[in-house]
Amino acid sequence: MIGGMLLLLLLLLAFSLFLRMQRRRQGNNEIKASPFSLAVQELVSTAGGVYLSLIMLTSFLKLDIPEIVSLCGVSFDPLAGIAMGVAVVQPLCALIFYKLTK
Repeated sequence: MIGGMLLLLLLLLAFSLFLRMQRRRQGNNEIKASPFSLAVQELVSTAGGVYLSLIMLTSFLKLDIPEIVSLCGVSFDPLAGIAMGVAVVQPLCALIFYKLTK
């Protein structure tokens, strides 16, 4: 079961790479970023920075945090969940701060 899913994932990855190479060979190299893709890129980069900071902080303070947490049947890294939550809330906090100081 898992082997079949891994094979399917590898086939999809290979097909995606094949299509990208075909597009480059045809000379259609102009890929424009959409506002959504830029927003996702910014969210992931912010969450990644927060995640690295949390890892360094927990390592420095020698905190014992579980590697995996299950919530509603979904298992994830608690530091990654916190980082993603902070990255999602950060624009809202910045907007509130901007409104209060203006």
